[in-house]
Amino acid sequence: MNIFRALRHLSGDFQGNVMIIAALSLPVVIGSAGLAVDLNRGYEQRVFNQRAADMGALAAAMAYKAKAEAGILTPTAQNMALANGLTGANVAASLVKNFPEEGDESVRVVVTKPVPYMLARVLGFSGNYNVSAESYAILFSDDPYSAPCYLALSDGAAAITVTGGASIDAPDCAVAAVGSIDNKGELIRGNDIISGEGDITVGYGKLEAETLRYGGSFKAPDWNSNIPPEDKRINQTTVLTDPWAENAELASAFSKLGTTAAMPSFGDPTTPNGSNWDFSWNPSNAVKAYRVGTTGDYVVPAGNYTIGKLTVAGGINVRFENGSNITIANGFDHDGSSFNFGNANLYVNGGFDTGYSGVTIGDGALWIGSGKVIFAGTNTKGNGNVIINDDLKLGGGQHLRMGNGSHYFGMVDLGGGGTAGLGSGDFVARKGVQVGGDSELAIGNGNVVLGKVANGNAVQLQGSGAFLMGDGTFSADGTISTDGGSKIAFGKTANHYINGDMSIKGGALFGAGRYTVNGDVSNGTGGATWPYTSKVNGKTYGQMLEGVNVAGFDMAGVNVSFILQGALNLSGGARTKLLAATESVSGAQIGEMLLASMTTNHVTWSGGSSNVFGGVIYFPKAEIKLSGGNATVDNGQCFSLVGDKISVTGGAATGSACKSMLGNAGSGSSGDIRLVR
Repeated sequence: MNIFRALRHLSGDFQGNVMIIAALSLPVVIGSAGLAVDLNRGYEQRVFNQRAADMGALAAAMAYKAKAEAGILTPTAQNMALANGLTGANVAASLVKNFPEEGDESVRVVVTKPVPYMLARVLGFSGNYNVSAESYAILFSDDPYSAPCYLALSDGAAAITVTGGASIDAPDCAVAAVGSIDNKGELIRGNDIISGEGDITVGYGKLEAETLRYGGSFKAPDWNSNIPPEDKRINQTTVLTDPWAENAELASAFSKLGTTAAMPSFGDPTTPNGSNWDFSWNPSNAVKAYRVGTTGDYVVPAGNYTIGKLTVAGGINVRFENGSNITIANGFDHDGSSFNFGNANLYVNGGFDTGYSGVTIGDGALWIGSGKVIFAGTNTKGNGNVIINDDLKLGGGQHLRMGNGSHYFGMVDLGGGGTAGLGSGDFVARKGVQVGGDSELAIGNGNVVLGKVANGNAVQLQGSGAFLMGDGTFSADGTISTDGGSKIAFGKTANHYINGDMSIKGGALFGAGRYTVNGDVSNGTGGATWPYTSKVNGKTYGQMLEGVNVAGFDMAGVNVSFILQGALNLSGGARTKLLAATESVSGAQIGEMLLASMTTNHVTWSGGSSNVFGGVIYFPKAEIKLSGGNATVDNGQCFSLVGDKISVTGGAATGSACKSMLGNAGSGSSGDIRLVR
């Protein structure tokens, strides 16, 4: 019994000890939990501080960029912290040089806020602890070299060469080649001269640049002091890439080479046979009732008329009153003094000959199917759709004017001073357009579809001939060839499709848009400068394009892109002004791209400093040979040249880097403000 009593006593003592230990441990447990709570509060404050630091760094950098005074940094960052709800914090901002890279400048903002201990005081913690966050916003990134305006992609010898009295003068951009650069001429001047993997060599001439960069070696005669000093020569490999190689917009443009619009099919109108109508001094029975007394005048009232053959004798005048529907099955032959169909729908098979006195056709449809068509003299047609299956030929003293409506022809062939003026509406010539010297074809706004003749030409202009178009889609299934002294004006449209060469020896005016040429492009000697006032419609072409003055130039285009299958030959000497658009338009001109081709044939370019080009010339697989120099515009338009090889043999070639070339600048940075840490 005593043993059991002793055990019960020992058990009571043990429970008391546990309670004492638990009581002594309770402050430690509570303090640890409180410390965890306080530390979590500190983490939350750090997240808040970081957001304020980021916003403050960006704001301070923007303020400094607008006004370069260091005293503006901290107040700006503090105001941004307050605006984000952060009070009681210390906010400090400062400039940091050479961060994150050598040559960079950044703004550093540090945000510090004391956080008081709360529950952790049980463990003896008292007062506050500081929570800090910092952020950097890059203010200025100094690229080690500038973007190129001359870029040769060949990695071999003579990637860029200058010979004779020639020079490259591009002080605001880089003259760069993957391969070697050889100056055997007067001057190469660039902000930087770069041979990515090859040598830079100079003879008697001059090299001017902030830096010379070469992956191989630098070679110059000991006596030539017209070169950058040694501290500006950097012997290291520079990676240069094709800035347009992966451009999806350009790839899509190349895929459309050879595209043409479908040619509408023409048939003959339905013309049931009827009695013959002979308007003469001894008329047929069918028209006797329309004669005015015994005179040579006839007046036909409005009606529906089915005619076999219609003939008009000399000295006869015929007039249809407005509102008729007329079919002629076996031809129209006019030798009279005048003939007026009035406002009528006219359908003819078997030929149509207006005679030298011409005819007048008012508003309504005109459809001439089978048979030969002759528009002699002066002829007029009002508004309405026109289909003429045969060729429209006009010679000396022959003139045709038509109003608004679709106009479909077998071919349009003007010569000897003949002229044709058509109003707005679609224009189709199945066998193309040919305009001889001193002749003119002027058409209004509308879609243009041209076929070609046996020699492959869709348009052939001779001598002083002119072909003037309004705005609308354009498709030519053949070559466009113009002789010296001629003029051609293209309207504005998204894409002009030319399935052949474009050989321009006279004046050419290119309306805004893309020109997709499935062949070569070349110019001639010019001699046909703009502006030009049409003798057909009185309109003046070529004074201004898209708000830009192009007067005095033979070839001119503004907001244009040319996508070629073949080569470019600008050796003809015609004064040329071609400017790319600064921004792309979907399916139309490509921002900054002026001329592009994947041809491997040589590109020849001359003509002298009177030429003006703005945009990128892109022939990455071809050697570009410049012999006449060029001039770039001074209103912010860029000029950059990309080729496999570039050789300059005459004149002064100038340039300025386009934005699309910035990928080849030292760091690829545009210098925009951004967070870096």
